[in-house]
Amino acid sequence: MDHSANINHDAVLRARVALLGSTELPIRQRVAAYRVLAQVSPLAYLPRLIEALIDYSRQEFADQPDIAMALRAESVTAARRVLDLNPERAHLLTLEMHQKLRSMIRQQDVLAVQEVLSALES
Repeated sequence: MDHSANINHDAVLRARVALLGSTELPIRQRVAAYRVLAQVSPLAYLPRLIEALIDYSRQEFADQPDIAMALRAESVTAARRVLDLNPERAHLLTLEMHQKLRSMIRQQDVLAVQEVLSALES
């Protein structure tokens, strides 16, 4: 079966137009657009999705730790996917994620994230 048959081309077009049409697109809309585009161009859009998810968790859900942690978990899942697709980016990606996550979560969460990142590097 053709992979392109599973893609909603209208959604992809809307996501691209949204990202191109606004210099200050709200973070919620950026996350939605990157989620769609990561399906068709994962190496191009997963890193952007990771960063947007982390920003979204910090900006919109700082007072809702369960939602914030779910968004951060999604960013870790996206990072794993990047590493599966492009293993040579492991060091750079894990360093970037570690620095971003360390700046915003509690120390006990940092230790848990470090364990995940160490497993990704293995």
